[in-house]
Amino acid sequence: MDCKELQKTAAQIRMTIIKAVSAAGSGHPGGSLSAADILTTLYFRIMDVDPKDPQKPGRDKFILSKGHAAPVLYATLAEKGFFPKEDVLTLRKINGKFQGHPDMNKVIGVEMSTGSLGQGLSAAVGMAMANKIDRNPGRIYALMGDGEIQEGMIWEAAMSASHYKLDNLTGIVDWNGIQIDGRNDEIMTVTPVADKFKAFGWNVINADGHDIKELIDAFEKAKVFKGKPTVIVAKTVKGKGVSFMENTNAWHGKAPDEDQTKKALEELGGAL
Repeated sequence: MDCKELQKTAAQIRMTIIKAVSAAGSGHPGGSLSAADILTTLYFRIMDVDPKDPQKPGRDKFILSKGHAAPVLYATLAEKGFFPKEDVLTLRKINGKFQGHPDMNKVIGVEMSTGSLGQGLSAAVGMAMANKIDRNPGRIYALMGDGEIQEGMIWEAAMSASHYKLDNLTGIVDWNGIQIDGRNDEIMTVTPVADKFKAFGWNVINADGHDIKELIDAFEKAKVFKGKPTVIVAKTVKGKGVSFMENTNAWHGKAPDEDQTKKALEELGGAL
């Protein structure tokens, strides 16, 4: 896919996010929308994954460390062909597979169950170490939230990844500047993000998290960098693509009503 096609795919993923969260009456649209371009780039341009063979040996693996953003993962997997898009509309339903946080035992394509913030990167470090031991060519990708990196477990994992020279691991920080209770700088300052990862021995790449070409370049550079894990600090906009959801914590964990859903889909180029 070229960049224009990837942008169209990201728009489709955003529409599925809105439809799913609206149908559920709950969920996390803000941080899902901010990560849509990142997951689109990974699944449709960078990662070696096959929906027809989801357990393929040597495949790349993606870990959603910020597990509450499950709608963007489900929507991306559906767009990729792992399951029908209609299935995602059962988000958060009783006895359904598509829980509010991803479950690897229920949803095809989900590589790790996540939810408790801070744990996903540790799981990714373990996977990357295992691949090194097994001489498995698969790369590991882990998406963290910026509020999530306030968790101490993130930095334990970061230290381990550097110590073991896990250059088959790429972390991504979805740096939209906003968490559930407000702006990072008001709750618990996370900056300077890049300098902190550098101090922990990581290769750091800064990127615009909504610029597909820039993201492609960043991921390609991470693939060939040797001797250190790489983190891409992706500057994003919370609620990206829906004007009334952008740059506010109000839509961190809130579902749109019918009128809001209609407006959001219109802005994204679709309809109910």
